[in-house]
Amino acid sequence: MKLHTSVGPNPRVVKMFLAEKGLALDFVTVDLMAGENRQPPYNTKINPTGQTPALELDNGDCLTEITAICEYLEERQPNPPLIGTTAEERAATRMWTRRVDIKVCEPLANGFRFAEGLPLFESRMRCLPDAAPGLKLIARDGLEWLEGQFKGPWIAGERFTLADILLFAFLDFGGQVGQPLDPAFAKITDWFERVKARPSAAASAAASA
Repeated sequence: MKLHTSVGPNPRVVKMFLAEKGLALDFVTVDLMAGENRQPPYNTKINPTGQTPALELDNGDCLTEITAICEYLEERQPNPPLIGTTAEERAATRMWTRRVDIKVCEPLANGFRFAEGLPLFESRMRCLPDAAPGLKLIARDGLEWLEGQFKGPWIAGERFTLADILLFAFLDFGGQVGQPLDPAFAKITDWFERVKARPSAAASAAASA
């Protein structure tokens, strides 16, 4: 297998997941800044949505969407479990992953694309610059909600999971593009520092450089 990857938080989620699993794959770097992901052969043979990452299997099939890729990797290598070992654990991880994605990651990413990232994205997708301030506030509202729900030590409770990896990758990215984590969210700030201290955080950052 090999991972078609690039800069950005989405590929970093998979790289951090791989690092937590102790899995090593060949990486194929896609030049996102030059728009290689929006051109053949990438958008005709690898991922028709023109997004990264994409996991190319040994038989030539490609899997896209970070949660689908991570679920596949979990099935191939169950230990250490990052989604769950029981139906209840897996459901809880998927629930929190979905909540994190909708409430924080999606509005944060589009807030960037429609503002700081507009020069790069305006020729590649429909951008709504007027929506950027509101999207950033929605992401902040999501973090405020999460702060109130957080029981710790991890997003889904006692288990470090895909939900933690997803949120960390996007919050770390947000801090680099004008959406820093508000220290008023003390629980999430403490959680962020604990995730940042994990070897997988440094490994995935280096692999994304």
